[in-house]
Amino acid sequence: MRAINPWINFNGNAEEAFTFYKSIFGGEFTKIVRFRDLASDEFPIPESEADKIMTIELPLGEHNALIANDVPSFMGRVDENENRSKIAISAGSREEAERLFEGLSAGGSVEGPFGESPWGTYAGMFRDRYGIEWIVEFDPEG
Repeated sequence: MRAINPWINFNGNAEEAFTFYKSIFGGEFTKIVRFRDLASDEFPIPESEADKIMTIELPLGEHNALIANDVPSFMGRVDENENRSKIAISAGSREEAERLFEGLSAGGSVEGPFGESPWGTYAGMFRDRYGIEWIVEFDPEG
């Protein structure tokens, strides 16, 4: 297996969220497809949905990416407060882990503050300002 990439559903704010994530992780989007890009006579897109994101992708490292889309209104709303999946980041250093934790948790709610864990790593857990849950960890052993 080359990579496992998290894919997140948003209620119309995928681009805003990914612009925020890009400000923390760096890099450039490798893909942005809007619903208007798929519009055709066979697949009409209402004007209110045209600018929403069908797919957006932000590379994270060599083989990983964070991917998302907006859920079109005809499919219903995503309950962002009930999204019980977490995105786990294994940082390359304690400093990187602290930077990612502080940046991504800004404006969100911390469930477990960043610090030394009972199993010998440094870790923290939070829900970001978009309702996405994250775990950031650094293992000095490897």
